Amino acid sequence: MNKKLFLLGISLAVAGITQAQTSGGITPQMLQQMEKQQAQQPMSRGLFNAIAQNNIDDLAKNFQNQGDIDTHFSIETPKQSIHDQKSSGRCWMFSGLNVLRSNFAKQHEDTLAVEFSHDYLFFYDQLEKANLMLQGVIDHASKPMDDTRVQFFFHHPINDGGTFCGVSDLAYKYGLVPKGVQPETYSADNTSRMARIISSKLREYGLELREMVASKTSSKAVQARKTEMLSDIYRMLCITLGEPVKEFTYAHKNKDGKQVGEPRKYTPKQFYEETVGREINGTFIMVMNDPRRPYYKTYEVEYDRHTYDGTNWKYLNLPMKDIEQLAIASLKDGRKLYSSYDVGKQFDRKRGYLDTENYDYGSLFGTEFKMDKAQRIMTFDSGSTHAMTLTAVDLDKDGNPVKWKVENSWGAASGVGGCLIMTNRWFEEYMFRLVVDKQYVPAETLKQYEQKPIMVMPEDPLFQVDE
Repeated sequence: MNKKLFLLGISLAVAGITQAQTSGGITPQMLQQMEKQQAQQPMSRGLFNAIAQNNIDDLAKNFQNQGDIDTHFSIETPKQSIHDQKSSGRCWMFSGLNVLRSNFAKQHEDTLAVEFSHDYLFFYDQLEKANLMLQGVIDHASKPMDDTRVQFFFHHPINDGGTFCGVSDLAYKYGLVPKGVQPETYSADNTSRMARIISSKLREYGLELREMVASKTSSKAVQARKTEMLSDIYRMLCITLGEPVKEFTYAHKNKDGKQVGEPRKYTPKQFYEETVGREINGTFIMVMNDPRRPYYKTYEVEYDRHTYDGTNWKYLNLPMKDIEQLAIASLKDGRKLYSSYDVGKQFDRKRGYLDTENYDYGSLFGTEFKMDKAQRIMTFDSGSTHAMTLTAVDLDKDGNPVKWKVENSWGAASGVGGCLIMTNRWFEEYMFRLVVDKQYVPAETLKQYEQKPIMVMPEDPLFQVDE
């Protein structure tokens, strides 16, 4: 090729790229148009002064929606103590253990109460997630560092979020202990610093394992080195969360906190067998409302599990009306449910009240917010962010839900005595996941759940962990 023609070709290509880049920028003409439009619709000076000096939510709050909150519920499960996850992302564990202790109380006709240690189960959750990360790195060591799956493991080596599947797998594998036997430590209540330090160590170890695999180190040697690495992580967890209890003495208590019977010795597995009594996995189904995908189909999220040898999160996608009926059936029988939501949307935190009409941002900013639920999910504008325990529903004369109540894990002083109340219209827009015992699920729905699942990836906007 002629050298001049070659250089000319490069110049034209560069010019084309430069033109493409600049054509998408804000030009002086565009800026003039924006300024002109603003002049035609001038902002009220009073509005600017108000927003400049106040919280946006305080100004957008819909005054007509500020009446008294109706706290009556036609169907309500027995109350239990409210816990506080503090500055941690363990809502999934708090909600899951709320369900288990509620089931225990129901089994004993509400004469006995139990509170499980979150710190104990969290220790093994973090250890298992560390192993999941390291083994995942080994499994995908032949792929380049910029591969999506490799980046998945290195981006978040460990986290404190999760789903009910984690409670199911971890409790069955390691057992449970009472709350007073292994109380919360500072790092259990405030997880961020511990997570950063352990994540850094796991990333370092991940690179080492990749190098071992690349150098054709034997699988046996790689696994032996991984065990040494996990021993270091185990020690770090002992320092931050305390060494997990192996045996303890405990006497059951009634609802008033008075001892019932004589104290006896337990291992965590024995305590699990006495308070839960069976393997949880296989006794429930998880349902989800995802209007982007076909309903009545089953999906499974790859690597969305807490233990490498555990259970991927599998769910049946259902319309909200179907999910509501499953929840009502369970609540009518006094059974609380694990559920999760986009709790930050239209949330009046002071009143503990969730309703689509709590805040009118459109009127405040002179615009409209038109996205529906599916569009909010696909654009990362909405998704499941927080798990809570569904405890009550109020039905109208035709049996339709009007409002719902959940036990939250932000302490008894938050919301309505530690609970949140949500209207059904908010529930339908911002509720995503529900875990239901199979005894409350119609046969046809169970059959749909048993379909071969469609595998989806954890990077999906909706498949973030509950925190």
